[in-house]
Amino acid sequence: MVKLRLRRKGRAHHPVYDIVAVDGRARRDGAFLDKVGFYDPNTNPNTIRINTEKALHWLNVGAQPTDTVKQILSYEGVLLRRHLGFKGKTAEEIDAEVEKHKRVVANRYTRRKKLRVERAIAKAKAEEAAKNKTEE
Repeated sequence: MVKLRLRRKGRAHHPVYDIVAVDGRARRDGAFLDKVGFYDPNTNPNTIRINTEKALHWLNVGAQPTDTVKQILSYEGVLLRRHLGFKGKTAEEIDAEVEKHKRVVANRYTRRKKLRVERAIAKAKAEEAAKNKTEE
């Protein structure tokens, strides 16, 4: 079975990944059939580059993405593009929907990042208040 999965590259404590089509029995960093994209989790926001045509080709011939690669393909709109293609939408409609999807994903990312920061601040304040209360 062919899988779409991550192939680790980069130096120690600074990984970058290629998204590759590989035989499911092969090792993580072993031989692969085709390079589909690139993923760098060390940047903010994460750098993702996907060759959409190659990804769609491998998905259409039966390649199964791993959970992480499935999330990445979803963020980039590849899975939405495939779904809308099966529904018979035109290329212009598909492109418009994918752009809308990418904007929604970017907005969700910034909104959740802001919430994480607010929660961290609230937690620090609560810990400080608890510390001051025990000192009294």
